Amino acid sequence: MNIEGGKGALFDLTKRQLVSFFPLSGKDLEVLESRFDKVLEDVGYCFSLIENKYYKRGEEVYFDPMHTSQYGIYLYFYSKAVFEDEDMSRVSSALYILNKIINSVDLYYEINLPRHFFMDHPVGSVMGRAIYGEGFSFSQCCTVGNNKGFYPVIGENVRMMSGSSIIGRCNIGKNVIVSKGVTIKDSEIPDSVIVFEDRKKLFFKDLI
Repeated sequence: MNIEGGKGALFDLTKRQLVSFFPLSGKDLEVLESRFDKVLEDVGYCFSLIENKYYKRGEEVYFDPMHTSQYGIYLYFYSKAVFEDEDMSRVSSALYILNKIINSVDLYYEINLPRHFFMDHPVGSVMGRAIYGEGFSFSQCCTVGNNKGFYPVIGENVRMMSGSSIIGRCNIGKNVIVSKGVTIKDSEIPDSVIVFEDRKKLFFKDLI
């Protein structure tokens, strides 16, 4: 993966941002550094499957830390990787909060987003507990969450457009587009459809 400025500059940037906000110990920073290469592997795999011109330079996967969506994905994978270490929830929380500070997106490290996901201008979005399929993507002001203790199951290649929500006991098929502003609550959605809403009723249009 081609990292703008190089690996060292990326790690130094992340470390400087964290210590500016949080009182991290020497041990915390050692854990941060020990997980760095694993995080870059996860980020490289995720970016390699994203079909967006900003994620490639020619045939090579490209990561620009000044691209906020790219950096937000990186911070999520970092918080997740550090959380796998025992007693490191303090550092995971710092990375998670840093992502909220910079990108105004809520990607908690205990949420299992897929290895391949994409977010585009994700300001104001909250991804809660759910089962997420590979290729999941979302835009600004999107919400995934529970209703009365029940959580969504989301299939592969589901795209949430701006302002959309998936709430509660939902089963979302694969290759689904959730249109702008649509709220899906406690509903079954078939494969390969666009979901839209009229007078609070859901309708489907085949993608084929």
